[in-house]
Order: sequence, then C-alpha cells, then structure tokens
Amino acid sequence: MIFSTASPEETKAAARTVAALLRPGDLIAYRGGMGAGKTTFTAGLAQGLGSTAWVSSPTFALVHQYDGPTPLCHFDMFRVASLEDLYSTGFFDYLEGGAVLAVEWSENIEAALPEPHITVDIAMGEGDRRTITVTGDERFL
Repeated sequence: MIFSTASPEETKAAARTVAALLRPGDLIAYRGGMGAGKTTFTAGLAQGLGSTAWVSSPTFALVHQYDGPTPLCHFDMFRVASLEDLYSTGFFDYLEGGAVLAVEWSENIEAALPEPHITVDIAMGEGDRRTITVTGDERFL
C-alpha cells in the first residue's frame, strides 16, 4: 500500500486508512529520517483507532499510551543503543498487551522486533510531500 501525501492532514488521513486495517497486537515499525512525519502518522493512527488524545513525540518519555477502543502505544527508540536499554523501556511487556504498537526508530531495535510486523516507510519529498509505503502483511497490498 503506497500513499502520496502533500500535507500533515493528508498524512493523518493515510494513517486513518491504515488504522482501519489494524488488529490488536499489531506492531508497526517506522522507517524514516528526522522530521519525516512519523509522529504525524501516529496521530492519524490514534484517530483511526478511536482515540481523541493529543499525540506527541515520546522522545524523552520513550513511550506514550493512547486509550481508545483499540489502545495505541507509541515508542521512540532513537536513544536505545542496547538490549539493556530496550528492556528499560518496558517494550517487551507491551508485546502481549493487546494494543497496537507504533515504534519510531525501529532500526535501532531491528533484532528484537517480533515477526510478523508491519513496516511503514516514510520518504520525505519537497516541502510537506511524503511517500508512505506500508508493507509486511497481505492486508496492505
């Protein structure tokens, strides 16, 4: 599934489309550089999963949880450099909780990502343009 967006609102709309296909327990591994729109995409996911919460980057908290009919746990693994660091985030405890997990900077924990998982690759274009590619499950073909 590929989306081309030209604004943060269009990026959120793409995420709401993806959210409609998610199931409790799904893990989304984000790929994309600084400022690519991972948190914006997560805001759309939260909306699509029924949350009315304001979504912000979990850079310093490491994880934010958004309640709704399907809870969403939003991780930032930017500062995670080791398995010990990953354990300190509580990440493994969340895997069995039934929430959708959205993991920014998933490249930093590649070896610990469970299979299967969904990958959302956000490529930046000029200005607010983004190409968002969702893979990893037949639901997103």
